[in-house]
Amino acid sequence: MSILIKLYNWYICVIKNNMLNLILFGKPGSGKGTQASLIKNKYNLVHISTGDVFRKNMSNKTDLGMLAKGYMEKGELVPDEVTVNMLKEELEDHLPCEGFIFDGFPRTTYQAEKLDVLLSKYSLNIHLTVALDVDNGTLIERLLNRGKSSGRADDQSEDKINIRLQEYDKKTKPLIEFYTKQNKYKSINGMGDLDDITTRIVNLLDNYLNDRG
Repeated sequence: MSILIKLYNWYICVIKNNMLNLILFGKPGSGKGTQASLIKNKYNLVHISTGDVFRKNMSNKTDLGMLAKGYMEKGELVPDEVTVNMLKEELEDHLPCEGFIFDGFPRTTYQAEKLDVLLSKYSLNIHLTVALDVDNGTLIERLLNRGKSSGRADDQSEDKINIRLQEYDKKTKPLIEFYTKQNKYKSINGMGDLDDITTRIVNLLDNYLNDRG
């Protein structure tokens, strides 16, 4: 596909308001990744997981991947600008499309502001932020069970899990206020069977699309 055809198709999607751009939001163990994988198929969305984007860039030894790896090897947080630049390339690689579902980003209000700026460059915006509401007791149980099968060290210690949940409350919870002010924040019950949770998300999105027309 030529660049002109690609740009034209993207332009038509934006003008007709056919795109659906989502953030799937929730604490560690809430099931964001699992639900994102299911939802993307129903609505033909591109699933962007920051974890996957990091791994792809480091595996392919891109400049951004090597830059991120350098920070990680020193035990430092990867700067937001590096992450945003990776997301920028991922966006460009998949345009035109019917929309995106972001999983694992943004994690802070600052990152949310950066994401809005990035999307605006392509005349895009976030339509909804869907939060999976799960109580801490259930999250701890889920993560410990996941740790037994995955071998992930940070899922095998209740103390480490509690630290991650506290970190979430400190840095990520303010995003609720950020997206509520934009009238884009929706919370659903993230408890119960996998299919039931998916049905709740689908009902929410279908109602939004019907209202939007």
